[in-house]
Amino acid sequence: MNITNKTVLITGGGSGIGLEIAKLLSAKGNKIIIIGRTESKLKAAAAALHNTTAIRCDITSEPDVKDLVAQVSEKYPELSVLINNAGRAFAYNHNENAGAFEKSTEEFATNYFSLIRLTESLLPLLKAQAEAAIVNVTSIVAFAPLANLPSYSDSKAAVRSYTLSLRHILAKNTSIKVFELMPPMVNIEFSKDVGGEHGMSPVEVAKGLIDGITNDEFEIKIGQTADFRKFYLAAPAEAFAMMNQG
Repeated sequence: MNITNKTVLITGGGSGIGLEIAKLLSAKGNKIIIIGRTESKLKAAAAALHNTTAIRCDITSEPDVKDLVAQVSEKYPELSVLINNAGRAFAYNHNENAGAFEKSTEEFATNYFSLIRLTESLLPLLKAQAEAAIVNVTSIVAFAPLANLPSYSDSKAAVRSYTLSLRHILAKNTSIKVFELMPPMVNIEFSKDVGGEHGMSPVEVAKGLIDGITNDEFEIKIGQTADFRKFYLAAPAEAFAMMNQG
């Protein structure tokens, strides 16, 4: 897919992987819309980039999403790429005092339910384009959970399942291509509680995404994700043990 001269909306675009994607796509001549919950962070990011607009939006808020969709429909009817990157994670272990219900409810609200609502709301715009794409960011933990990110892992597995179904349906009668970006641990603020400082650079993840879209690689396995998936399919118990060693 040609990824130049497009209008691209990136959730969680003010920092981390989302910001690095915005930088690369902006440099390739695309019009960028970054959204997130922290207005100051978004504005600072947009000011440093070419042809980039920041819109504050909490994707877990139905009124915020309705306002966002109305703005985009009015000002950017040519929207052709949606990158669902925003995420929420809690590092904890399952036990009687973990608060797993509350934590998983918050994670799924951001990582899964809000992603579905925003995608569905923007489908009419995407369907109107000659060429369009949806990118859902999952993770290596969509294959085997990380025990100290249990419900985050659950949410990413759910997004992977949704992505497979969405791709299958949209391929039948639309021009929308559905990509899944599957990074391993990434060195960003988001992952600092679980050893993220040892992860790969978000710049490399962003470069991998651009290459994957350009080559119509619908499952974009970054870094060690490709080898881990093969290992998991061959020996799931051993792969889970490797994921959770130490």
